[in-house]
Amino acid sequence: MNPAYVCGTSTEPLIWRTIGDALRVTAEAFPDRDALISRHQGVRMSWRDLDGAADRLAAGLLELGLTVGDRVGIWSPNRYEWVVTQFATARAGLILVNVNPAYRLAELEYALNKVSCKALVTAERLKTSDYLAMLRSLAPELAATAKGELNAARLPALRHVITLGEAGHAGCHRYADLAAGGRDAAQRRLTAIGPTLQPDDPINIQFTSGTTGSPKGATLSHFNILNNGLLTARAQGFTEHDRLCIPVPLYHCFGMVMGVLGCTAFGSAMVFPDEAFEPRSVLAAVAEERCTALYGVPTMFIAELDHPDFDSFDLGSLRTGVMAGAPCPIEVMKRVQRDMHMPEVTICYGMTETSPVSFQSAVDAPLGKRVSTVGHVHPHVEVKLIDSDGRVVARGETGELCTRGYCVMRGYWDDPERTREAIDEAGWMHTGDLAVMDDEGYVNIVGRLKDMIIRGGENIYPREIEEYLYRLDGVSDVAVFGVPDLKYGEQVAAWIRLEPGTVLDEDAILAFCREQIAHYKVPRYLRFVDDFPMTVTGKLQKFLMREAMIEELGLDDQRTA
Repeated sequence: MNPAYVCGTSTEPLIWRTIGDALRVTAEAFPDRDALISRHQGVRMSWRDLDGAADRLAAGLLELGLTVGDRVGIWSPNRYEWVVTQFATARAGLILVNVNPAYRLAELEYALNKVSCKALVTAERLKTSDYLAMLRSLAPELAATAKGELNAARLPALRHVITLGEAGHAGCHRYADLAAGGRDAAQRRLTAIGPTLQPDDPINIQFTSGTTGSPKGATLSHFNILNNGLLTARAQGFTEHDRLCIPVPLYHCFGMVMGVLGCTAFGSAMVFPDEAFEPRSVLAAVAEERCTALYGVPTMFIAELDHPDFDSFDLGSLRTGVMAGAPCPIEVMKRVQRDMHMPEVTICYGMTETSPVSFQSAVDAPLGKRVSTVGHVHPHVEVKLIDSDGRVVARGETGELCTRGYCVMRGYWDDPERTREAIDEAGWMHTGDLAVMDDEGYVNIVGRLKDMIIRGGENIYPREIEEYLYRLDGVSDVAVFGVPDLKYGEQVAAWIRLEPGTVLDEDAILAFCREQIAHYKVPRYLRFVDDFPMTVTGKLQKFLMREAMIEELGLDDQRTA
C-alpha cells in the first residue's frame, strides 16, 4: 500500500523569532520602503514608521497597567490601527483577541468573557453596525465610569475600552492618546519585556464556530503564525519589491497572517483598499498602487471580474496572489489568470487551528491541479488521511485529513476537553475534512465529516445557529444546513418546529437573528415544519432536508459539485 501520508521538506529552516522582533528586523532592512498603505484613511507608513508606531502604542497599552499575557480584543474593520495594534500587542507580550466585525451582541459578549478580555480596541461603527451602541447595551456602566475603571456586570473582566477615531466617548480611552506613547516608566517596562518573550508564547486568539454551539478560541503563538505567513508568501516568490492588495478581513488569518505577516517576512508593502470588501476599491487599489499580488475568496474575484468598470483598470502589475476559503471554479481561475494578469495565482487550504495554511499550489502548477486540488503540503508540515479507526488509508482512498507540525495551535483557550477532541496524543490536528491524496501528493478536499457550511469563504457551523434559535420562546426544534448557491457556494437554510400554540412568522425569526448574530449566519431560507426526517435511532437526516429544499427552491442548477 502507498500510504496517504506526506511530509513537507525544505532547505530553509523555520524562524525562531517573536513577531515584535520580526518587525524590527524588517524595519532595519527596509526602513524607507512602503510598509502599510490604508487608502480609505489616506495613511501611508514606511517600515520605520510602522516599527515606531508599534513601539509607541505598546508603551501606551502598558501605561494602562496591562501586563504580559493579558488579553486585548480588537473589534474593527480593516484599518491601519488594526495592524499597529497587532504588532504593539505582540511587542508588549499581550494576547490579541480577534473579534469579528460582523459580531452582534450575543457573540460579542461571549467572546469577551470567554477569554476574559481586559481591554478592547474598537471602531465606532461599520456600515449599519453601531459598535459603541452595542457596547453600551452590554455595559451601560460605561456612561458613568472613569477611563480604565469599567466594572460591568455582563463584562466582568473588561476594564478598558479604547476607541478609534477623533471623538472622545464617556468611559473610553482614545486610541490616538495611547498611540502617542507612554511615559518613561512604560517605555522602560517595554524595553525590559522584549527579551523575556519567547516564540512559543501565545499571542493571538481567533474564534472558530463550534459544532456544539459556542465558538472556540484557537490560541496561536508567535512561532505558529510568523512562520506560516513567511511560508505562504515565499511560495508566491515575495520580495521587498512586491505590493500585496489585502481586501480580506484582518480579523481572520487570511488578512493578519497570510497578509500582514507574509509581507513582514519579506519587506513587501501591504495595501488596504477599503475598510470592508468593495470590488471597485480593490480594482482601483491594484491599478493605482501597482500591486503585484492580490488575495481573496472566489466570490471576491468573481465580483471584481464582473464589475461594470473592470476594463477601465490597468491590472498589468499583478503577478501572483492567493485564492482560498472555498473551491475555485475552473472558469473563474481561467479568467483570473488571463484577465487579471495573475498567471502565478495560488490556491491555499487550511484552518484557523493550523495558523492557517497547510496546503498550497505552486505558482507554476497546471491549471487542472489548481482547481481540482489544494496543491501540495507546506514545508515543515506532516499530513495523513485516516479512516474511522484512525488508520492511514491508501492514496486514492478517502480519509479524514490530519495535520501535524509547527503550525498546529496551542489549543482552544480554557477548553481542554475540546482541545483533546481536536488534537490527539500524537499531536495530530483532526480537521474534520474528508480528502483524497493522489500518487503525486496532491490533495483534493471531497467533503466534511461534519455538516459545516461554507458561505462566501466564511465557515459556518449549523449547531451554533441552532443553539441560538433555541433561545427564542416558542421554538421547539431546529435543524440548520446548507443549500447550494452559485454566488456564495452555499446559503444557510433552517427548518423550525414550533411549540403547540406558538405564533411566529419568518420576519420574527429573522429580526431575532439580525439583532444578535453576524449577517452571514442569518438563514437565507426558513421553513416551518411539523417534523424532521430521522433515522430509526433518532438522528436527524439533514441530507434529506437539503435535498427537499433543493427541489422545492429549484436549486439543482446551482450545485457546484
